[in-house]
Amino acid sequence: MITAIVMVDAEVDKIPEVADAIAGVKSVHRVYSVTGDVDLIAIVTVPEHEDLATVIPDHIAKVEGVKEIKTYLAFQEFSRADLEAAFDIGLD
Repeated sequence: MITAIVMVDAEVDKIPEVADAIAGVKSVHRVYSVTGDVDLIAIVTVPEHEDLATVIPDHIAKVEGVKEIKTYLAFQEFSRADLEAAFDIGLD
């Protein structure tokens, strides 16, 4: 699976509606409202790189109220919970 982190700058008075619309896009797994330089962060997961070309520019970027997006592709995922589970073999 390919994971993309999409930073969304939205019209301030439409942030809740933009977040809801983006959350409804297929392949969008989570949308967070955040502080900082952007208004929303969407986590997108697709099976193939080519699928990003449909999800991000054709759906997320065209949501009414989206002003600008920046997309980052994930190379690897690190999670302390995953690492602990991998090394927990049940020995006491």
